[in-house]
Amino acid sequence: MYQAFLIKYAEIAIKGKNRYLFEDALVKNININLKQVDGNFNVRKENGRVYVETEGDYDFDEVVEALSRVFGIVGICPVIMIEDTGFDDMAKAVIDHINEAYPDKHFTFKVDARRARKNYPMTSMEINAAIGERILEAFPETKVDVHHPQVMIHIEVRPLINIYSTEIPGPGGMPTGTAGKGMLLLSGGIDSPVAGYMVAKRGVSLEATYFHAPPYTSERAKQKVVDLAKKVARYAGPIKLNIVNFTDIQLYIYEKCPHEELTIIMRRYMMKIAEHFAKEDGCLGLITGESIGQVASQTMQSLLATNEVCELPVYRPLIAFDKNDIVAVSEKIDTYETSILPYEDCCTIFVAKHPVTKPNLERIKKSELALNEKIDALFEEAIASTEVVICKGE
Repeated sequence: MYQAFLIKYAEIAIKGKNRYLFEDALVKNININLKQVDGNFNVRKENGRVYVETEGDYDFDEVVEALSRVFGIVGICPVIMIEDTGFDDMAKAVIDHINEAYPDKHFTFKVDARRARKNYPMTSMEINAAIGERILEAFPETKVDVHHPQVMIHIEVRPLINIYSTEIPGPGGMPTGTAGKGMLLLSGGIDSPVAGYMVAKRGVSLEATYFHAPPYTSERAKQKVVDLAKKVARYAGPIKLNIVNFTDIQLYIYEKCPHEELTIIMRRYMMKIAEHFAKEDGCLGLITGESIGQVASQTMQSLLATNEVCELPVYRPLIAFDKNDIVAVSEKIDTYETSILPYEDCCTIFVAKHPVTKPNLERIKKSELALNEKIDALFEEAIASTEVVICKGE
C-alpha cells in the first residue's frame, strides 16, 4: 500500500549551517538499521524531509520497528506518493487511501494541505476545502472536525504529491555519532543500560566497560551483560565492550582496606580503569547509571569521592530519576527482563554489611595507601587481560 515513509525530525531543523551534517548522519543511521530488514530501500533527503522509499515487497512492521530505533526521528509517516496530474487524480488517491486504511468510515477528519511548490494552482485552504468536500461525498458517514479530528489527512504538494494520515512516534533525540563518544560503565543491573540509552539518544556513540569477578561471578553473569549491551546497541549502534577481570583487585582491597569503605574504594578503581580505556579510545567522558541516594555509593559524598579520581567528566543521566522512572525506560527499551536475571555482579558479591554513606575523601585516600605495594601491578594486569567483545544490536 505504501511506497515510502516520510521521516520527520525536530531538533535537527534548528541546526543552522550545520544542519546537513545531522541530516547526513540520520540518513546513514537509517540505512544501517534497514540492513536488518528484508527488502530494498532508498533513503534520500529532499528540502527538509527525509524519505525511505521501498522497492518491491517488504514487511511493514519490521520497517517501522527498525526506524523506531533510530535516534533523531520524531515521526514515521507511511506515505503515498503520486505524480501531479491534476486535482482529480489527487482527490482519487486520497479517497482510495481512506477506503483502504479505514474499513470503518465512522470518524471525524480534517484535511491539512501544505504547498512546498507555491506555483500550484490552488492555495492550501482551497485544497483543504475541495478535498474535504470529496471525502464527504465519497463517505457520507464521515464528519469534519477541525479542532479534534480522529483522522488527520495530510497532503504535501512537493515534486510529488505526498498523502498520509498516520504518524508513528519515533524515539526523538539526535542522530548517534553527532556528539562524540562516551565510555559507559555497564553492570548487569537496571540502571546502567538505561543511562547508555539516554546518552546515546543525545547523539553520543558508546563504548562500555564491565567488571567481572570470576569465580565469584559466573559466565552467565558475563553473558547477561553482553546481552544487555546488544539490546542497547539496537539503538546506539555497535558497542565495544571491555570485560575486565577485577577479582584480584577486589580481593586485595578487601584484604587491605576498612570494610565499610570497600564499595567506595572499589568504585574508585573501576572509574580509573574505565577512564584508561576511555582515553585510549578517544572517549570524551564516562557515563554511569548512578542516581542520588539510591544506594550507599550514590550519596552526594560518595559521588564526590568517586569523581575525584577522574580527569574526564562523568555524565550521570539518571542522577535525579526515581527508580520507577528508570524501570519504565528499561521496560520500553527491553532491557528490564534481562537486568533482573538473578546473576550476581562484582559489586553485589563484595558489598560491605555496613557501607559508609558519607565517606571522608581524605580518609579514603589514607586507606588507599595500604594498597601501594601491589595495586599498580594489579591495575596493569587487569588492563592487559581485558577481553573485548563487539556487541551489535539483534
